This record gives sequence, C-alpha cells and structure tokens, in this order.
Amino acid sequence: MKETMLDTEVIYTLEHAGSFYIIEHVPARVCKETGEELFAPETVEHIQKLIRGKEKPVRVIETPVYEYV
Repeated sequence: MKETMLDTEVIYTLEHAGSFYIIEHVPARVCKETGEELFAPETVEHIQKLIRGKEKPVRVIETPVYEYV
C-alpha cells in the first residue's frame, strides 16, 4: 500500500479562553488525500505550554471577527 502521509510543517490555529492563537512551523504528518493533520504527543504538549506560558509572541496581528447571520 502506498504511503499517503507526508511529514511537513503547518500553521496551527486555536481559540482558547476568548483569545485566538496562531502557531507557525508546527511539525505534523498530513494526509495527501484528505488533508488530515496528525501531531505527535510532544508537539501537542509544546503547543499547550506556549499557550499557557508567559513567553512573548514573535508578533501580534489584528483579526476581524464576523457573525454569520
């Protein structure tokens, strides 16, 4: 069977406690057919530490928010 997973880096987005986070260059395995992203447990732990920690982000951007009505 042919391998459909590709080791690459992705942009991970997360909404947590009323804030929106963007994390760039996150290592992931991505399915070439479906686009599903899989993360190693240590990658998930690192993302959680970034969000909970006091480390200053590399930059901050303004994000417009719309309601779909």
